Amino acid sequence: MVTTMVLPTEARERLNSFEIAQAQLDQAAALLNLEPAIHALLREPMRELHVTLTVKMDDGSTRIFKGFRVQYNDSRGPTKGGIRFHPDETIDTIRALAAWMTWKCAVVDIPLGGGKGGVICNPKELSLRELEQLSRAYVRQVGRILGPEMDIPAPDVYTTPQIMAWMADEYSMLRGQNEFGVITGKPLALGGSQGREDATARGGMYCIREAAKVLGFDTHGATMAIQGFGNAGRFAAKLGPELLGVTVVAVSDSRGGIYNPGGLDVQAVIEHKQRTGSVVGFPGAQPISNEALLELDVDILVPSAMENVITGYNAPRIKARIIAELANGPTTPEADRILAERGIYVIPDFLCNAGGVTVSYFEMVQNAYDRYWSAETVHARLDEKMTRAFHDVHKKALELDVDNRLAAYCVAVGRVAEAVRLRGWV
Repeated sequence: MVTTMVLPTEARERLNSFEIAQAQLDQAAALLNLEPAIHALLREPMRELHVTLTVKMDDGSTRIFKGFRVQYNDSRGPTKGGIRFHPDETIDTIRALAAWMTWKCAVVDIPLGGGKGGVICNPKELSLRELEQLSRAYVRQVGRILGPEMDIPAPDVYTTPQIMAWMADEYSMLRGQNEFGVITGKPLALGGSQGREDATARGGMYCIREAAKVLGFDTHGATMAIQGFGNAGRFAAKLGPELLGVTVVAVSDSRGGIYNPGGLDVQAVIEHKQRTGSVVGFPGAQPISNEALLELDVDILVPSAMENVITGYNAPRIKARIIAELANGPTTPEADRILAERGIYVIPDFLCNAGGVTVSYFEMVQNAYDRYWSAETVHARLDEKMTRAFHDVHKKALELDVDNRLAAYCVAVGRVAEAVRLRGWV
């Protein structure tokens, strides 16, 4: 079997997300016999904007923040991608995420390209007023390259529907008319879509369901561990039992995790986190580190936090039968090689977590028509999209005798390359 390329030791130690994204593309390009010019074009963002933001703080001082917006490739349509507020944000992470968004939109076959944005900040240290001022400052600087026909942001790490509402309002003020279609993931009252809040997790659950079918095992009674208890992880914990019949035995957040081999009361865990700010200390569960959670003896492991958490170091000890990547870039190339050799079925990130951008696309369609769908309609159309995308990738993996990530790249890169050729860019 062809497996994911092993990066040099030095590159593995750096764990640079953009270098990883480029290395993954390189391997797909080789399998696809991609023309050198198209390969070179797809290795780099088409454009990026670096901005400096000034915010008047509550104490009267002025703070300076650095932000980015990367538009990776728009050959198939306007770029689409979230905005992150994170203290450790880097331009290379944003570039990698924009690349993965390009492949994500292509693998589920929606007419969008990939983009991503970010601001280096710690939103937990900002008041609500400061957060609003930062959100509006970002749009004032980046708004010149945004628009429903150009680039449509959405929520990501530490950004929310409320932040999207402020951004949509600021953009509308700049344009002198309502332009709610410039942002997705908005509150329902401002043109948001039913089903958007849990779309990333729901799409992932549909993928797990299909993976279990092809592997020939019943998810009812299977065990699931979830690293990361933000939006995607929290909804995965709720939807896993509801849609798949699994038992959630462990969850974690940035402060640590909890484990009960008999199963966790997910709603009680959610309420505990709302009260305390963390899942840590939940009654009736034993503490567990984020690192140890990844190595639990469970049927399904769902990394839902940040990049590069499954590495060559811990991959030999992972026991899950299925890894469903709701986070972006949680598995390094070295870990991919080890997991493939061990027969662990990985549902790669830009397939597994594509439910969010898919329902964001549905939101764009609803905004354009000014006609809105029921949650049941959104769920049914999401299920159809995710199921088709899963089987496109699974079929390609069998056809080429490669792992699922490389198969997903071949499906997505092939579609983007076709658009580039048809447009006469190379």
